[in-house]
Amino acid sequence: MTFISKTQHADVVLIGGGIMSATLGAFIKQLEPTWTISLFERLDEAGLESSGPWNNAGTGHAALCELNYSPAAKDGSVDPSKALHINEQFQLSRQFWSHLVDSNVIGSPKGFINTVPHMSFVIGDDHANFLKTRYEALKPNTLFRSMEYTEDQDHIAKWAPLIVKGRDRKQRVAATRAAEGTDVDFGALTRELTGYLQSSGAEVNYGHDVTNIHRAAGGGWDLSLKHPKSGEHGRIHAKFVFVGAGGGALHLLQASGIPESKGYGGFPVSGQFFRCTDDAITSQHSAKVYGQASVGAPPMSVPHLDTRYVDGKRSLLFGPYAGFSTNFLKSSSYLDLPLSIRPGNIIPMLAVAKDNMDLTAYLIKEVAKRHEAKVEALREYYPEAAGDNWELITAGQRVQIIKKHPQKGGVLQFGTEVIASRDGSIGALLGASPGASTAVPIMIELLQKSFPKNFKGWQSKLKDMMPGYGVKLNENPDLAAELEASTARSLQLEVANAIPS
Repeated sequence: MTFISKTQHADVVLIGGGIMSATLGAFIKQLEPTWTISLFERLDEAGLESSGPWNNAGTGHAALCELNYSPAAKDGSVDPSKALHINEQFQLSRQFWSHLVDSNVIGSPKGFINTVPHMSFVIGDDHANFLKTRYEALKPNTLFRSMEYTEDQDHIAKWAPLIVKGRDRKQRVAATRAAEGTDVDFGALTRELTGYLQSSGAEVNYGHDVTNIHRAAGGGWDLSLKHPKSGEHGRIHAKFVFVGAGGGALHLLQASGIPESKGYGGFPVSGQFFRCTDDAITSQHSAKVYGQASVGAPPMSVPHLDTRYVDGKRSLLFGPYAGFSTNFLKSSSYLDLPLSIRPGNIIPMLAVAKDNMDLTAYLIKEVAKRHEAKVEALREYYPEAAGDNWELITAGQRVQIIKKHPQKGGVLQFGTEVIASRDGSIGALLGASPGASTAVPIMIELLQKSFPKNFKGWQSKLKDMMPGYGVKLNENPDLAAELEASTARSLQLEVANAIPS
């Protein structure tokens, strides 16, 4: 019996079965339905690594509650530009998902997206002053017009009772709320998209490792394949390759040898969450409540108490508790980090190690944190939490980008970065948050870099799928309101202005 893929040639090969590859594949099938696509995933199902619902917070990242997207400047002011940019990106994701639902390409949106208000919640004078300044910077903008602010504990209790019950009434707290926030199961969405690819003729191969990649003599790329369970090996030639393997992308990008990959390294950060499935508790909280990160903590370690919908069941998630592991994927080898070191990236990696001692100290402290200390951190956001109601689960690995810097030698970059070869024949995505929530605009960027000759001809189709494409909705309030309402109908979400305080 043959287990390895029989396909020898494909127009497009997608490496990795996560939300990024699935989104790119869906775009290509919409734009060029005759192109042949082969997808290879090392696990037995799509969306099991970072896209899996228990491997991330499931926040539809629109910068409605994430304070690290709008930090305070030295003078105390808040620049809303990054938050606005991320919100604009998420609006495109909503529009594309709506198009796929309306076209019956994917199934019921309730399987992957639900309305869950987004809140920021802070404690103490300095943090409250910052949150009020942030609110005043964001509120005048079209995309943040529904945001509310209060320091009244009774009012906050109407939004999220668990974070107020049992709290010291003399403690100064502050909160903002955006009712239009969402919870997204990116694993479920990924499986919907890969199902669409299969039904439209793409070959989707599970249990397949792409072990090597190199340029073919006549153009394009030759990929070496392995089916670990059977031990079989194979090869496939591709005109275009997308390396969307999450933490596994760096190794394959390095193997490609493209000049654009030189100097990149990866810094893995692991994490854990507390999960509660007790209906008596979960029924009292309907919000994603984000706080302030600890000093020295990476942005993805911002504490948050979240409502989650996974397989139709409502749960609560709190965390993350950051840690450190040298593997780049949850299911990969501890040798990933040492094997990623190359002559071209060792200087940037050493520079990052030297300049981020506070991060190192923070991670060591987190790894050493005992269970009771983790419960105490939970009680800052849920004062009456009982540790027995919460189980500790391991989150997905996040590999932050290390890249060259002309003055510092190397910098640690939080976010995502699209890398494409000069000839456009191979592209990859490195980095993490906001990641999945902005998969749609990120993949549009990749299409533009990799297929510049085709991209001009795709503009009208992209506009048909996403009416807000190429438009800054924040500067077009009527269109913003129209698209928020239409995508809410398609995705069965509540319209922000229709939700009472």
